[in-house]
Amino acid sequence: MRRVEHVMGFPVSLRVDDEGSWESAADALFAWLREVDARFSPFREDSEVSRLGRGEPAPDRISPELAEVLALSERYRADTGGAFDVRLPGRGLDPCAVVKGWSVQKGADLLRAAGARRFCLNAGGDVTAAGGPWRVGVRHPEDAGRLCAVVELTDGAVATSARYERGDHIIDGRTGRPATGLLALTVTAPTLTEADTVATAAFALGRDGVDWAAARDGCEVFAVTADRRVLRTAGFPVAESGQAAA
Repeated sequence: MRRVEHVMGFPVSLRVDDEGSWESAADALFAWLREVDARFSPFREDSEVSRLGRGEPAPDRISPELAEVLALSERYRADTGGAFDVRLPGRGLDPCAVVKGWSVQKGADLLRAAGARRFCLNAGGDVTAAGGPWRVGVRHPEDAGRLCAVVELTDGAVATSARYERGDHIIDGRTGRPATGLLALTVTAPTLTEADTVATAAFALGRDGVDWAAARDGCEVFAVTADRRVLRTAGFPVAESGQAAA
């Protein structure tokens, strides 16, 4: 089964290769992502995130899901010494850097709970997959028509933070200025919650973020620095030569 919907501002594509009908599971997955968009988007005035940002409701009255997102956000803020921060001055509360990977991973967990064993879920280029091998292309940071690597996933996730789609949009919370030490940074991890948040947090740290991400359990890193050096951890799962991206 294959299905694509536009949710949370980007295309989300699902492929399930297990036998049987997966429409109900797909319905539940996309319903969850639409719920997340309604509840956690800082761009919707009536979302729980926007209401919390305005001081309503009180912090001790928020939903368990938002409490989980904020706890993850605080953990990464502390781990990066403030480089990663969802409460930047002038921007208000914006946990999107955590919400995307977290919510899509929970969607993958719904698929597993429904019995899916071989699937690939791609959310705007960030991927969580099971039952591989699956091959995921990593876009060249300066040429949209080229790949700089192809990742092979069996059960895990891959996410990239870069400047090529939205410019200098990742802010170093320590300085309040855009992080410009890297052109792109890709992380593989057991879950998309970690892969996506680690990639963003590492990008905010700049060049030092490569070593920071590589030191995290279960994470492998592929990065292109601002001076166009390629850095890669030994365990980064590059597909064998000649294999095409899926």
